[in-house]
Amino acid sequence: FLCIEPVDMRWGMDRLSAYLQGMAQPPCNGAVYAFTNRHRSRLKLLAWDGNGVWLALRRLHQGAFRWPAAGDIVHLVNQQEWLALADGIEWQRLRAKLPDHWHA
Repeated sequence: FLCIEPVDMRWGMDRLSAYLQGMAQPPCNGAVYAFTNRHRSRLKLLAWDGNGVWLALRRLHQGAFRWPAAGDIVHLVNQQEWLALADGIEWQRLRAKLPDHWHA
């Protein structure tokens, strides 16, 4: 799930989990939640693996992550869309197959 509204990248797993609960999203349901800052240059992932919580951060040195427009609280993406988003590609317009060097 992509959390649409930007968050403070100083937030850790406890604050992000509380934020999700405030949106009626259970943080320990096996889904991966993606958060971004307002410049869309950083991306945090929060995931529960059944044993504990994972928190990962990716920072772009140039450009920005393509993010859905405001409106929904969270946005569900499939694997192909996620791979494109993580590479900075305009994933909302995916129609062609993934490049051969990507293994989805």
